[in-house]
Amino acid sequence: MADGGRGQPEARHRRRGQGELELLVLSSLREAGEAVSAAWVKDRLGGDLAYTTVITILTRLLAKGAVTRERVGRSFVWTPASDEAGLAAHKMRKVLDGEQDREAVLASFVTTLSAEDERVLRDLLRDAETGRED
Repeated sequence: MADGGRGQPEARHRRRGQGELELLVLSSLREAGEAVSAAWVKDRLGGDLAYTTVITILTRLLAKGAVTRERVGRSFVWTPASDEAGLAAHKMRKVLDGEQDREAVLASFVTTLSAEDERVLRDLLRDAETGRED
């Protein structure tokens, strides 16, 4: 039965991963163009997402430096401080920081890069080095 016997489509109750929710919340904050409340984010995302879930995701993003918040009255308004790339970079740093042999992890990562990704990484490293010399 497509509705699982509950009278509601199963797709409506599909569990989203934490990373997927974080990206959805960040995307909605960027689309807002101004500081917005958690209730605004919840309404924007729609569906059956609980307000407490939105607060949890916003708090996690705050801890990662991906959003900022400002108290307005008795609640907070939220703004993005980072985009998806910044959030992905944070996750990569967290994984790297959790490893004992950082050199081995980086070496393993680099050997799996495509030629184009390797070129981009070399260019970025060269640009970063040049920027430090100024």
